[in-house]
Order: sequence, then C-alpha cells, then structure tokens
Amino acid sequence: MEFLIVGVIALIAIALATALGPRIGVAAPLILVALGVGVSLIPGVPDVEIDPEIILAGVLPPLLYAAGVSIPATDFRREFKSIGALSVVLTIISTVLLGVLFHAVIPDLAWPWAFALGAIVSPSDPVATAIIKRLGVSPRVVSLLEGESLLNDATALVLLRGAVAAAASAVTVWTVAWQFVVAMALAVAIGWIVARINLWVSARIRDTTANTVFTFTVPFLASIPAELVGASGLVAAVVAGLVTGNGAARALSPQVRQSDHQTWRAIELMLEGAIYLILGLELIATIEDVERDHAGVGFALTTAAVTLVAVLVLRAAFIAPLLFGQARRARRAEALIPHIEHARTRLEDPDASHEALRGVAAKLAGRARSEEHAHRRLTRAEADISYLLRAPLGAREGALMVWAGMRGVVTVAAAQTLPTDTPGRSLLVLIAYFVAIGSLVIQGGTVAWAVRVLKPSRGATPDEEADERAALREQLEKAGADARAQFRDSGTAGTGTAERIAVIHAKREALLDARALGTFSSAALSAMLTELDHEQIRLEL
Repeated sequence: MEFLIVGVIALIAIALATALGPRIGVAAPLILVALGVGVSLIPGVPDVEIDPEIILAGVLPPLLYAAGVSIPATDFRREFKSIGALSVVLTIISTVLLGVLFHAVIPDLAWPWAFALGAIVSPSDPVATAIIKRLGVSPRVVSLLEGESLLNDATALVLLRGAVAAAASAVTVWTVAWQFVVAMALAVAIGWIVARINLWVSARIRDTTANTVFTFTVPFLASIPAELVGASGLVAAVVAGLVTGNGAARALSPQVRQSDHQTWRAIELMLEGAIYLILGLELIATIEDVERDHAGVGFALTTAAVTLVAVLVLRAAFIAPLLFGQARRARRAEALIPHIEHARTRLEDPDASHEALRGVAAKLAGRARSEEHAHRRLTRAEADISYLLRAPLGAREGALMVWAGMRGVVTVAAAQTLPTDTPGRSLLVLIAYFVAIGSLVIQGGTVAWAVRVLKPSRGATPDEEADERAALREQLEKAGADARAQFRDSGTAGTGTAERIAVIHAKREALLDARALGTFSSAALSAMLTELDHEQIRLEL
C-alpha cells in the first residue's frame, strides 16, 4: 500500500510540475528535484536507494525509444554526419578528456572509474531542445540538438558499460574499442529487425488498445536480446524507435499512430519525471555519505563547477570546426546547382538521356536506374541544397548550440547505474548530480536569454510558412483529385465516405513521397499528416 501511495503522489507531482513549470519560469525537472529533496527531509521518510539495474534495463530503453520515434526522418538524414560527429565523436572525446580531468583532481580514483564518470557527464539533454522549440529557433538547429541528445545518450552509456567492465578486469584500449564497435553494430541490426517486426505486427492488430499494450514491449524486445548477445540494448532501443517513427505513417493506421504518439509522450514524461524525483530523494543521503566518507560537499561542488566549464570549452572547441565544415558543405552543394540543372536538361533530350543518367550517377554518388529515378534523385538533391542554403549555420547558431548542450536526465540516470560496490560511489554520483542540476539551472535558466542576445536564425518567416503550406496543400489536392477521378472511373461500388477515405489515402501517399524527397519542411509535413489523420479518424468513427 505504501508503494502505491508513493506512486500516485509521484505521478501527481510530475503532472503538476510539468504544467506549472512554464508558467512560473522554472524548468519542471528542477521543481521535481526540489520536491524530492523536500520529501526526503520529512522526519521518518526512509532513505531511497534504487537498484542500478532498474534504471539501466527498465527505465532507459523506453525513454530512448520514445525520443527516437519522434525525430523527423528527413532532417535526421540530412544532418546525419553532423549528428554522428556530435553524438559519437564528441562524446568519446569528452569521455576521455573529462576522465583525465577526474583522474587528476580526485585522489585515488582509478582510470576506469574516471572514464566512467566522464561518460556519465558527457551526453547532452533533450530538455534544451524542448525549450528552444518553444522559442522559435531555426528547425535546423533543433534537429541537430535533438539528434545529438538522442544518440549521444546511447554512446555515453555504451562507454560507461565498457569503463565499468574495464574496472572489473584488465583489458586493453583496443579491446574496449572493439567491444564498442561490435556492441554498436549488433545493436543497430537488432533494433532494425525489431522495428520492422513491430511495424508488421502493429499493422495487423486492429484493436488500438491491444496495439498500445504491444508497443510497451518494443523497447524491451530490442534491448533484451541485444544485451544477451553482448550488444548495447540502449542503442538497439534507439534504432528501433528511429525505424518505427520513420515507417509508421505508411504501415500503421491513423488511430494507431495517434494512440502511440500520446502514449509515448506520457511514458516519456513519467520516466523523466521519476528520474528527477529519485535524484531529489537521493540527494540528501548522498550528500551525507560524501560528508562522512570523502572530502566534503564543497569538493564535489568545486569539481562539478570545473566539469561544467570543461564541458562547455570542449563543446565550443568541437562545434567551431564543425560549423566550418558545414559552411564548406553548403558551398560545395551550391556549386552542384548548375550540374543538376544541366543533367535535368539532358534528361529531357531523348538522344542524350543515357549520357545524362551517367552524369547524374557520378554527381550524386548513386546509380540512377531509370529516367524517373534520375529525376527523383535530382529533385531530392535540389531539396537538400535548398535546405542547406535556406538555413545556414553561423557563429550565432554555433554559440547557441554550445550553450544549449546542457546535462540532465541521462546524466542523472547513468550515475544511478554505477554498481553499488564502486569505490567512492557516493562522491561520483554527487558530482554527476551537481553537474546536472547546475547545468539545468545555469544553462536551462538562461537559454531563453541567450536566444534574445545571440539572435540566431529563426528559420522560415510566417509568410514563408504560409506559402509552403499552401504549396503542399495544392500538391496534395492534385493527388486527391486524381484519386477521386480514378475511384469514379473504376465504377467501384461504395459510399461517399469510401471515396473520401480513398482520397485521403492518395493525399497521404503524395505527402510521404514529398517527405522522401525532402521538398517540404518537416514541420509542414507533420502538420498536414496530422490533419489528414484527424479527417480519416472522423470519417471512420
């Protein structure tokens, strides 16, 4: 009964903190931490100690899966190299250099545990992305931060597991590196397979409630087999989320997708809130342990402050050349425009089409199987170039990306996964907690101010967005008109509702085709897909 009461109170606290946070200008995670601390100070409340395995195997897989489902596939594809650099390369560099820092400043801290703490404080948090979205920053900046915060979580946790394994037995750097590569590769394969099975099964479960129950298992269907074969269950959960999110619009009914969307938003909210509440509940007891067994809270605070500065410096040093590479990429892409125009002209010439196909294949690093395929590749290339030129990343956007790289839920959760027999565990956990809290307070509390000062690109103007929506609607209306004509010409018996649903299906296919080509922004496509889904659900009721 006590556990049930605690659970109910926790859910109420999470809901209230989420609702009140934006109104009072305080991030919901900080409210939950404060509530947890307040509850832990009540006389008679026992110390809270969570089994690390619960966080690692029970909380993080669905949390990362939920984040993966929501990322726009087109934006992720376009920014894949930059996201990969931020989420993998920067995380590895940060883990190593921060590990060196911790080994230097913490007496008697062995190298594996120093790198473990480095991995814990390396990943950024999606809280910043949610804040920046509300502030109207360029969708390209949002995509980079969103993709980074998703994948670097998994990368950091794989590195953490390798460091913990290294502490338990003597291994070489090359052994850890090889295990990292194998863990990532196997996890990607398992996550992809589970996602495809998930889409196949979900498409055949007609009952929305039953399908919702089934989707609860998907992160674990990916993570558990991956862990059993020595891969990363967390990476598998992320990949399963990405593949499911990309394929859901074509494979699943609108009712199932709408239900899944709301379900996973609620799950994500509850799991994140629970982790911050646990942080607050454990904080006082952790501080007492550090005061009793180590150099004191002052040392942990100082180390956390140094860590925050080091994290920002490392991030700035990495993002600066990354932006230079992005600018170079944009210039190279712009230089392709004349070649694309020439190739399109050649494709329209029957006598030169085969030569044009070879040119397209050479310029776009792929083989065009037919003229239609070549035209599609050209259209996609033009859309990608337009995306790069329409939203360039400059110093203002780079500075915002540096400041928005705050630490949060994954740092807290990863700290809680340290084995209970870790030497100096309380000190390491407290440093991680202080880093997360300090980052949320300092960076999270000032990111809106940073946006006002830096004035980064806001993306499309309201007029441009309206024009884009009008162009997309016109394209879909054309597809709908063609489908309506075919429906009537076929003489198919049915009602007006059947015809309207057939038109919606045709519009959705045209929308998904436009998404594959990247000819419209993810925001416009998502809004229109939701509109089509709502219309179909209304007709099918």
